[in-house]
Amino acid sequence: IEKRMAADVPPSAPESTANLTKLAEEEEEVIVDPWTVKGLVDPQKLIAMFGSTAIDEALIARFERITGKPAHMWLKRGVFFSHRDLTQLLDMYEQGKKFFLYTGRGPSSDALHFGHLIPFMFTKWLQDVFDVPLVIQMTDDEKFLWKDLTLDQCYGYTLENAKDIIAVGFDVNKTFIFSNLDYVGTLYPNIVRIEKCVTCNQVRGIFGFGDSDNIGKFSFPAIQAAPSFCNSFPHLFGTRVDIPCLIPCAIDQDPYFRMTRDVAPRLGYIKPALIHSIFFPALQGAKTKMSASSATSAIFVTDTDAEIKNKINKYAFSGGQATTELHRLHGANLEVDIPYQYLKFFLEDDVKLKDIGDRYSKGELLTGEVKAVLIQELQRRVKRHQVARAAVTPEVIKAFMTPRKISL
Repeated sequence: IEKRMAADVPPSAPESTANLTKLAEEEEEVIVDPWTVKGLVDPQKLIAMFGSTAIDEALIARFERITGKPAHMWLKRGVFFSHRDLTQLLDMYEQGKKFFLYTGRGPSSDALHFGHLIPFMFTKWLQDVFDVPLVIQMTDDEKFLWKDLTLDQCYGYTLENAKDIIAVGFDVNKTFIFSNLDYVGTLYPNIVRIEKCVTCNQVRGIFGFGDSDNIGKFSFPAIQAAPSFCNSFPHLFGTRVDIPCLIPCAIDQDPYFRMTRDVAPRLGYIKPALIHSIFFPALQGAKTKMSASSATSAIFVTDTDAEIKNKINKYAFSGGQATTELHRLHGANLEVDIPYQYLKFFLEDDVKLKDIGDRYSKGELLTGEVKAVLIQELQRRVKRHQVARAAVTPEVIKAFMTPRKISL
C-alpha cells in the first residue's frame, strides 16, 4: 500500500507540471490559487481543476465504520468534498498503522475569522476520532515575504493566532504548534532535499512567480512541504520515514502539496494524503473567500454580538427576491444566499437546516428571518470561542509550542 501511495505518478510525469488553477467559466474568469479566490466555482469544477477525487457516500460510510463515530456534518454536507489518497490512508489505518495530521496558518492579523477556523475545527474532529498526533505550522516567514509586515509583527501574530487555534480544543499531549522562525533549523535537512528536486521553472509554473518576486517566495514552497514528512520532526518520530501524513486544508493550498507529492517518491518518502474543503465565502457573496484584510467581509472571533448582528444584516448577500411579494412567489436562491450557506457550515441540526432551506426556497421564510437564526448561531459560537481563548495563558502556549516527545 505504501508503494502505491509513493509511486502512482512517476517523476517524469509530475502532478504539478502545469498551473491548473485558472478556468474560464462562460464569460467569467475563475482564479483559485494559494493567494486569490475569484469567481463562482462549484465543487465538481474544483475537482476537475485540481484533478482530485470526490468524497462520496461510500467513503463517508467507511469513515463511520472505521472510527465507530458519526461522520462530521461537514463531510455529509460537502464542505470537505475532495481528497488525494485518503482511501489508501484508511487502508493503512485499518491494518493498525497510525498516521499524523498536518495543517497550518499564515499569521497576518491578530485575530482569526471563521474562514480560518474551518480547517482547525475539522482537524480537531479528525484528531479526536482517530487519536493521532498533529503538527501545526505557523508560516510567519511566508507572511513576512508576502506582506508589508516586520518580522516582529509576524512572530507576534503567530503567538496571538496560536491562542485562537488552541481555543479550538486540541489535545496538548498530541499537538505540536511551531513557528517557522523558531523551528526551521530542524526542518532544514528536508527543506534542502525538496529544493534540490524542484526547478525554478517548475515553481514558476505551479505558483506563477516572476522575475520581480523576491527569492524567498521561490524557496518557501519547500518550507511548507517539509512538515508532510515525519522525519522533519525527530523529537516526535525519531528517524522514521514510514508514518503517513494526512493534510486537511482548503483546496486553494493544493498546489503546494501537488509539488510535495511529486517529490516524495524521489526522496523515498510516503506521499501525503489530503482532504480538501470548499471556501468559506465572504459576506458579500460566494465568488470570493473571507479575508482578514477586509473587516466587512468576515466574522472575526473577536467580534461583539452587536458587530456580528450589524455585519450579517448589512453585508450578508441575500438570495431572496427584491420585494416581499416576489419573494413569496419565487422564493430564495439558496446557492447564492450567504445566510443559508453559513448555516450549512454551523447549524448542527440537520432537520432544522432542511426545514429552513425548504421554506426559504419556497418563499415561506424571509431573508430577515433566516439572518436572525444565523446571527444567534454565530453569536453563540463566538462567545464560546472567546471564553476558551481567554483561558489560554502564556504557559499553555509554551506547552503546545515546546518540542517534545508525542506518542503515536
